[in-house]
Amino acid sequence: MPTRSSDTLPALERFLTYRMHVVNKVSDRDSNRAYQETCGLPLGEARCLAAIGRYAPLSVNDLARAANLNKGQASRSAQALVDRGLVSKAACENDARGVLLAPTRAGQALYERVVALIARRNDEIFGCLSEQEQAQLGAMLDRVIAHVGREG
Repeated sequence: MPTRSSDTLPALERFLTYRMHVVNKVSDRDSNRAYQETCGLPLGEARCLAAIGRYAPLSVNDLARAANLNKGQASRSAQALVDRGLVSKAACENDARGVLLAPTRAGQALYERVVALIARRNDEIFGCLSEQEQAQLGAMLDRVIAHVGREG
């Protein structure tokens, strides 16, 4: 395999995927801290509560897709939320083995705090962009998500 001079290759930090990863890592680190301090939840549980609060009732598979987690992570986070009394599990009428997840009254109240925190974090991360730039970036990200979704 021929070697290439580093002068002919783009710098790692110029790749969009690399920069998206940096934003994701910093955002997750800071968001995890904020969720713990504000809501008493780790990041995965907060994301699951946000998805359950928005889309309930959800199966664990639907939750995994909505929260962008694998099924195991979604299942563990959902169970932790059930154990905390924030989410209820009900039997799924269509699947005897399946369950449907929905927020409890306490879970709904915390969901509202989680969504307010998401909005604040969104402003902190993207506040350096104008509203128009944020809308443009959002539209571009939607296109990229649709594109990579077709490949999977």
